[in-house]
Amino acid sequence: MISLQTLFFLLLVTFGHSYPRHHHLHSSHSLLTDKASLLEFKRTVISDPHSSLANWDEAVHVCNFTGVECDKFHGRVIQLILYDKGLVGLLSPILSNLTGLHSLEIVRSHLFGIIPPEFSNLRRLHHLILEGNTLHGSIPESFSKLSKLNILVIKENNISGSLPSSIFSNCTMLDVVDFSSNSLTGQIPEEIGKSPGLWSINFYDNQFTGQLPLSLTNLSLQNLDVEYNYLSGELPTEFVSSWPHLLYLHLSYNNMVSHDNNTNLDPLFTALRNNSNLEELELAGMDLGGRFTNTVAGQLTSLRTLLLQENQIFGSIPRSLANLSRLFILNLTSNLLNGTISNDIFRLPKLEQLFLSHNLFKISIPEAIGKCRDLGLLDLSHNQFTGRIPDSLGDLVRLSSLFLNNNLLSGPIPPTLGQCTNLYRLDLSHNRLTGNIPLELIGLHEIRIFINVSHNHLEGPLPIELSKLEKVQEIDLSSNYLTGSMFPQIAGCIAVSVINFSNNFLQGDIPQSLGDLRNLESFDVSRNQLSGLIPTTLSKIDTLIFLNLSFNNLEGKIPSGGIFNSVSNLSFLGNQKLCGTIAGMPLCSQRRKWFHTRSLLVIFIVVIFISTLLSIICFVIGCKRLKVIIWSQKTEARKNEARPELISNFPRITYNELSHATGGFDNQGLVGSEKVVDPALVTALRDQSQEVRKMWEVSIAELIELGLICTQESPSTRPTMLDAADDLDRLKKYLNGDTTGTFASSLGISSSTIGDECSEHTVANASPSKSHIVQTQDPRNMESLTKAEAKYDVSPGSRAQRGKGSYGGEDVNHRPTHNSAASLLPCISTLSVVDLTLVLVFSFYMC
Repeated sequence: MISLQTLFFLLLVTFGHSYPRHHHLHSSHSLLTDKASLLEFKRTVISDPHSSLANWDEAVHVCNFTGVECDKFHGRVIQLILYDKGLVGLLSPILSNLTGLHSLEIVRSHLFGIIPPEFSNLRRLHHLILEGNTLHGSIPESFSKLSKLNILVIKENNISGSLPSSIFSNCTMLDVVDFSSNSLTGQIPEEIGKSPGLWSINFYDNQFTGQLPLSLTNLSLQNLDVEYNYLSGELPTEFVSSWPHLLYLHLSYNNMVSHDNNTNLDPLFTALRNNSNLEELELAGMDLGGRFTNTVAGQLTSLRTLLLQENQIFGSIPRSLANLSRLFILNLTSNLLNGTISNDIFRLPKLEQLFLSHNLFKISIPEAIGKCRDLGLLDLSHNQFTGRIPDSLGDLVRLSSLFLNNNLLSGPIPPTLGQCTNLYRLDLSHNRLTGNIPLELIGLHEIRIFINVSHNHLEGPLPIELSKLEKVQEIDLSSNYLTGSMFPQIAGCIAVSVINFSNNFLQGDIPQSLGDLRNLESFDVSRNQLSGLIPTTLSKIDTLIFLNLSFNNLEGKIPSGGIFNSVSNLSFLGNQKLCGTIAGMPLCSQRRKWFHTRSLLVIFIVVIFISTLLSIICFVIGCKRLKVIIWSQKTEARKNEARPELISNFPRITYNELSHATGGFDNQGLVGSEKVVDPALVTALRDQSQEVRKMWEVSIAELIELGLICTQESPSTRPTMLDAADDLDRLKKYLNGDTTGTFASSLGISSSTIGDECSEHTVANASPSKSHIVQTQDPRNMESLTKAEAKYDVSPGSRAQRGKGSYGGEDVNHRPTHNSAASLLPCISTLSVVDLTLVLVFSFYMC
């Protein structure tokens, strides 16, 4: 039997364990419900490009789902945060079952549909952020039940309608409200001032109308951004004085006006004196009237951004703005400023961006501008600034963007701009600048957005250094006086999308290398003096959408394909030699075109040139060779003319004539015969006078010399027949008594050179038994000799008249010397007439 104490213990144990178990089951049940709701939401998602919800699965614990956070003590999902997931689908009201949620944040996805009114069931919700989706409809009135909301952000959607005032009446714990970038209309509710903790309001880019509600003065705002609406009324001077902690005041692009019928800015700047923490003041685009006074700056020592562009502020820029020591951006673009610019403005130590464009300044750019050492952007465009561009701009080494276009600036571009090595946007167009484009400027390799010096008076050749701008996207050098040609290296600008060289004096061809510019979108070289063919490579640029080649001297056929299939004849006007199938252009003739590209033409010209050069060289060599051959033939012909043929000009002696002349070949006439001595001849010789003996001796010596020379082995040393006949003719005249002239032998022996000594020596040395006396008195012998000589009827003339002759040449080693001929004289006197005749016949035969 169980005692009472035992029973009580068992009951205590039983009930003591049953309560925790029941709590555990309730917790598990709540997480299962939340998991089921999340899985149901996943089923409404059409696309999950990043697989962000891949682990939202039955097999995975719900607290491990991506973007999910649980409170395990209470067993509920308390956070669903999905940023930048790119989800596409319906914003399902099933999420309203997550009643334990504290934060619901779905940012930058593509959820569509209306904002479910059921979300008002999320009574524990502190943060509701539905940013960057495509939600439409209105903001549910039921959101007023979310009394614990601190942050309500429904921005960058398509929400329309008015803003429910009940939200601000009941959600008194709101800190941040952001409905920007929607289409909300109506007025800003007056109840907005009932949320005392509200410190940030962002309603920009909507369609709110009316004035700012006066209840805003109940708040302690730090941020008010209502830009890009239709709010009206005067600038809220009474508001800003009640917000001492104000950091950001953005009122731009509304319909507000300044005080005193839009002529006075002082009340606003006076009211801001106590806002020493103000960092950004934006009052742009409202046509606010007034001018700057010394009250502008006040105590705004923390101001970093001052945007007053697109208003009607006039006058000068006062020195008081120089008190904004932390100013980072000063934008006064599109006003009516027409006075001076205080040099103190350029001493602002932290100024990085200065916009003064679209005003009426008619002064020169102050040299003091170079003291803004931190300046990164300077825009002075669309004014009437005059004078030169100050060299001090080169001291702005951090300058990245410089706009001086549309002014009246003159003089050269200062080379000091080349010191601005961080410059990547440069616009000097529409001025009166002169001189060349400085190479220091083109050497700025960091220019990666654009360089524009168009509509000036710049001259000189197109700088090839442009090809080094590999990062530049736009190049505009149009409407200047630039010369030279477009260089193939322009293809080095691999990132360029716009090229405009129009209205210059460029010549030469358009380079084929343009086809390598794969990012080119616009190409304009109109109104130049370019010639040659249109590069076919332009048709290969898929990105090219604008082409203007008009008013040049281009020729040939317009290519087809690519951009050429979409342009009109306006792109080719003023090129008289162009033809093609484009409407409005003349058709090309059907003649065969040999050279489709300039490269083939160049190769052809080079081949022709080389061939012509080789032909000229061969012709010169051939002419010289032919001249040598002709000269040799002429020389040989002269020799042949000087050397008559034997048969026609030198008839041979017949046997009868030779027999008759030698006495029937009588042995007594043999040379060397011991019986040829004729005593009568010796007696007759002794009886002759000295002068006759001398004539005999000279004649005999001349005959012997002629015979010796005719027996030379070398033909070049033997005399010609004309020479021999000439000597015989003169010898014949000499023997016939013509002693008026001097007889010159072939050896230079004359009657004046052979004296009595030779005659006496010859006679003295002649022995009766050995001497050979020429029997000159023998009529038979003399007649035979005269008949033999008469056969050689040659034209008169001596060797002296014809030159040296074949044996009077330079080879003197083969000629008998004077001494050798003289040594024969002692033997001459022993020869008979027969012997002399034999010598003569033999000499002629050998010749």
